[in-house]
Amino acid sequence: MRLEYKKIEIKDVQFGEETKVDGSTLIVNKESVIEELMKNESVKAIDIDLAKPGEKTRIIPVKDVIEPRYKEVGNPGFAGVTTEAKPLGDGVVKILKNVAVVTIGDIVGFQEGVIDMWGEGAKWTPFSKTLNIVVDITPIEGLSPHEHEELCRMVGLRASEVIGLAAKDAEETEVEVFEKAGMAEESKKYPDLPRVLYVEMLISQGLLHASFIYGTDSAHILPTFLSPTEELDGAVISGNCVAACDKITTYQHQNNNIIKELFALHGKEINFLGVIMVPELTTLQGKFVSCDYTAMLAREMGADGVIVSEEGYGNPDSDLVMICSRLEKQGIKTVLITDECSGWDGMSQPLTDTAKEAVAVISTGNVSHVVELEKADRVLGDPEAIANLAGGWEGAYNPENGTMKCELNAVIGATSEIGTHNATVELY
Repeated sequence: MRLEYKKIEIKDVQFGEETKVDGSTLIVNKESVIEELMKNESVKAIDIDLAKPGEKTRIIPVKDVIEPRYKEVGNPGFAGVTTEAKPLGDGVVKILKNVAVVTIGDIVGFQEGVIDMWGEGAKWTPFSKTLNIVVDITPIEGLSPHEHEELCRMVGLRASEVIGLAAKDAEETEVEVFEKAGMAEESKKYPDLPRVLYVEMLISQGLLHASFIYGTDSAHILPTFLSPTEELDGAVISGNCVAACDKITTYQHQNNNIIKELFALHGKEINFLGVIMVPELTTLQGKFVSCDYTAMLAREMGADGVIVSEEGYGNPDSDLVMICSRLEKQGIKTVLITDECSGWDGMSQPLTDTAKEAVAVISTGNVSHVVELEKADRVLGDPEAIANLAGGWEGAYNPENGTMKCELNAVIGATSEIGTHNATVELY
């Protein structure tokens, strides 16, 4: 499969009369985008604002982040969700580089995270560096929690498509190609290179704890093989809205850094076989089935090594080390990527489960680390939402001076386990 990224570098975003790219500036017709999004009958109101790096702007509570794109060649959009359910991973994608659609609004109460565009908070989130088009969604009354969540997810995806149309006639400034044949052909080409699989764990635990593959809730599948270009082309989207620090936003799925790094090494140091998407289930029986099946797939594909990334922490830690134990006992070298929940002082047990086979572990940081955020000049959303975010608490926001205190738990992408964050990592 061959996926070509044509990147249009955007250095500024402004509102204007037509949604288009003018040089290195993205112009957005706010009214026309709102009109398109209001076609969803469950929407009561939409507002759109801009948040740029360096501005003293706080965005809270964030639901998702999506990269606006236009599919020039191949199946468009988010297949099985916003467009026809056809395979992704082949073709040409035009990307508005440095731009992100950020959706906000209360979801079943307030749940999700915060993005600060400046100061201490900006150090911890990758989305302090993007030009953010912030879409504030108000639903009609009477929606069930599941309908409310789905509405916000769909509006965000649709907004990214509408804005992404601006890339259609724009000239790219950079081209990046991801190309790989099938496993049998690649193994013939590189018989002496170690065969490496990537196992990507996905939150799959119900409302606000969901991930979707071609529109299918991952809680309803066995571990599934994907060509890595499929994820980079929009086959995997986020419906996870709890621990913001390690939530894999749709933007991060579209730009999975582990996949990109493995592509860079393919044919040189490794033979990159592909990706196994693994649901993180809540029942012990479900965990056994999922972990056993993952190990079986890796063995059948002839993997010599596996990289496993987690999403979230807590009970998924058990899935992580169970997969590791099964792979290592089959002679497959395994590297784990996880964050830690080590308490405010960093001295608590970092994972809820351990295994003697887990000897290569990459930490992406302590979710419990506390940060103090200064007063914003402008808040998009509701700062009081911090009280109901993972990593926040009642009184975390001081309305008298506008400051906020919270754990990294509450900061979008702060400890991302697929590598999209600003933190350094340590190898144990």
